Amino acid sequence: MPYFDAASSAPLHPVARQALLAALDEGWADPARLYREGRRARLLLDAAREAAAEAVGCRPDELTFTSSGTRAVHSAISGALAGRRRVGRHLVVSAVEHSSVLHAAATHEAQGGTFAEVPVDRAGAVSAAAYGEALREDTALACLQSANHEVGTEQPVAEVAELCRASGVPLLVDAAQSLGWGPVPAGWSLLAASAHKWGGPSGVGLLAVRKGVRFAPQGPADERESGRAAGFENIPAVVAAAASLRAVRAEAAAESVRLRALVDLIRARVPELVPDVEVVGDPARRLPHLVTFSCLYVDGETLLHELDRAEFSVSSGSSCTSSTLTPSHVLRAMGVLSEGNVRVSLPAGTTAEDVDRFLRVLPGVVSEVREKLGAPVSVAPSPAAATSLVVDSLGKRCPIPVIEHGLVIGEVPVGGTVTVLSDDEAARLDIPAWCVMREQEYVGEQPADRGSAYVVRRLS
Repeated sequence: MPYFDAASSAPLHPVARQALLAALDEGWADPARLYREGRRARLLLDAAREAAAEAVGCRPDELTFTSSGTRAVHSAISGALAGRRRVGRHLVVSAVEHSSVLHAAATHEAQGGTFAEVPVDRAGAVSAAAYGEALREDTALACLQSANHEVGTEQPVAEVAELCRASGVPLLVDAAQSLGWGPVPAGWSLLAASAHKWGGPSGVGLLAVRKGVRFAPQGPADERESGRAAGFENIPAVVAAAASLRAVRAEAAAESVRLRALVDLIRARVPELVPDVEVVGDPARRLPHLVTFSCLYVDGETLLHELDRAEFSVSSGSSCTSSTLTPSHVLRAMGVLSEGNVRVSLPAGTTAEDVDRFLRVLPGVVSEVREKLGAPVSVAPSPAAATSLVVDSLGKRCPIPVIEHGLVIGEVPVGGTVTVLSDDEAARLDIPAWCVMREQEYVGEQPADRGSAYVVRRLS
């Protein structure tokens, strides 16, 4: 069964498995002890730190192993903000950061701090100039991911890092998605990553803090990991994480070329094979193994279930796969279609045959889901068309409001309008996105007795 969700968690690399099993026998003792077993454990821990630091591009004494990538992000943000509290309490993040960054920003705001979100373009990238404008005299920390976890778009880290350096603001880079493919551009002050994203074991994160960056670890004091990660080190997992990072880096040059070609094939063929599909994310400046597309008139959860039945494991940022029924914050920030969203992220070793079979299966799966939902096949004019129509979709969830809108748009003449009444948060994103895809005019949103009224003018 092809596994196409490496962006969530990559399969355990063979080198990680070998290193983990070996370290279980050799690295079980307390590395802080001076007897033989403790010294052996300390040697393994130090060797792993050196290997990981080399891959990250920092000194070994600048790198800390944490219990997860999320813990690394939270520790980095809280420690840097506390260390620079005399400068101010302002935090800058991009609108498409991982939820761990945004949750930390919300906590900071709840505790009396402030933060600014830098918007992104339709490809999911920030403008370096816009990011620089968000920096203030009281900015204590800036955060920018190296590449987006949902759409794969790479961010202008080097340019933003230069602006931060000129402003005297440390830059935290979340490198969870990109570190296995290569080093992060120079200029960062703090860096966080997660081992299970590159084929290491889960439960290991990396936190690098450059010398000279003011940093005050939060929480009760602890003697281990320079006081930045409390608790007994999981040495076997740390060893496996470092070994697998070195291994995937050695393979990255060749594998990235091969996977990029497979992703290029998906990006080109999906819109040809499936009507009403939007491929999102930057087409060139992106991770080599990841592609995301959204299918109009499709329930994302049903689509993923049907692909799973066809033996393909993929993920989604669609609002329909979330218990909160709210769109992905990444897709919302980009202003792209959120319904029927599919993220394909290929692990190392994915074959061309697997991708070819996915492309053969996908059109039929999407067609069946659309048929079950009663989605429109085409937009056809009506000879007795009204100049305006109102669609009452209150109480209905994605993608029903957009489907009901698509079914009637052909009943108004060119220049006529359709007003969709909806109390579903996804409609605020998906109806404008429908207009972009179908080259119709989105007039705007108006208040309604319940929910909102979304007005679309037919142009063709």
